[in-house]
Amino acid sequence: MRPLILAGIVLLGLGVFVLVRGASFTSRRNVLQVGDLKVSATERQSIPPWVGGVALVGGLVLIISGVRKRA
Repeated sequence: MRPLILAGIVLLGLGVFVLVRGASFTSRRNVLQVGDLKVSATERQSIPPWVGGVALVGGLVLIISGVRKRA
């Protein structure tokens, strides 16, 4: 399989996953540090659905361009 088509399939799958199930990630940051005492906070942030839409469209474009180069 051509690399362009494979990259398109991966992007397409990621885009569909984000649109259907939603995705999130956690980030950790130090809030306060006094001497040896550290206070940190963990935040859960979600990935907006428009990112999934962009990945979906980008994957379709890569698949179509890979098929056209092949023919």
